Amino acid sequence: MYRFLLTPRWWVINVFTLLAIPVCLFMGSWQLSRFETRVDTHNQQQDDASRERKAAARPLSDLLPVTAKTSGERATATGRYDTTHQLLVPDRRLDGRDGFYVLTLLRVDGDVGGGKGTADGKDGAGAKGEPGAKAGAGAKDEPGAKALPVVRGWLPGDADDPAAAAKVPAPPSGEVTVTGALQASEHQGGDGVSAAGGLPRGQLGMISAASLVNLVPYQVYDAWVTSSQAPGALKPVPPTAAEGTGLDIKAFQNLGYTGEWFVFAGFVIFMWFRLFRREAETARDLALGITPPELAAPTEPGADRTPDDAERTRSPSATA
Repeated sequence: MYRFLLTPRWWVINVFTLLAIPVCLFMGSWQLSRFETRVDTHNQQQDDASRERKAAARPLSDLLPVTAKTSGERATATGRYDTTHQLLVPDRRLDGRDGFYVLTLLRVDGDVGGGKGTADGKDGAGAKGEPGAKAGAGAKDEPGAKALPVVRGWLPGDADDPAAAAKVPAPPSGEVTVTGALQASEHQGGDGVSAAGGLPRGQLGMISAASLVNLVPYQVYDAWVTSSQAPGALKPVPPTAAEGTGLDIKAFQNLGYTGEWFVFAGFVIFMWFRLFRREAETARDLALGITPPELAAPTEPGADRTPDDAERTRSPSATA
């Protein structure tokens, strides 16, 4: 009764089923392993963040370029704030509230180091005449100097509201040393990034060198720092996990894909058994002399095409 399994049609069905099930199971297991890797990375990042808060900050030059490993590490840079190019980054949420970042560019020297000034502009070991102060002061006019985008903090409200913008404290003058968490440049599609154009003057939708290159007359590092100390009414912006790590929306997409692939495997098995049962029932009916009904040609338009019950169950031997 099951000789139909040896027909070419069923050879194709069987081969497809035997190949599809392992592929679906493999893809589901792979997506699950990616989710588990994200979970492990997230736990490791939590441990690393606790250690980094206690660890001493490292010079920016030691951490560039930004990688998944160096992202979030404490970095330090010395220079002078460019008070003429302070920008607001709208539509940023913190603690469940809408607000905006305050970004100021720090003009640093080509070596990105040295200096022992403080974030409030007071000079320490990098005072006048010492190497740190010389590099920071000269960076403002050196052609090869770059600028480091520094998010000084976050404020609640709308960046378009003059009252909210008026609460932004002015950046300190003179040489400063900024310490904060190193972050990679943002890109379209990133968490919280606004890709909408037409922002007012003085606002920036995406923190990246590509976005800043047309707004400032000097080079910008392909990285940014969120300051660990926020002046005035500003609140420090916590660092974010590097892209492709941590428990973000893409991690849970991997978990969803895991379920989808396992469902596909179950669907292939279900369809195989359904086709098998239907073919087996047809073969059994033929063995019992029961044939599928044949439609009789209508004698006139509108005639009933459905055969009666006797015609439907009549065997070929009865018609002979």
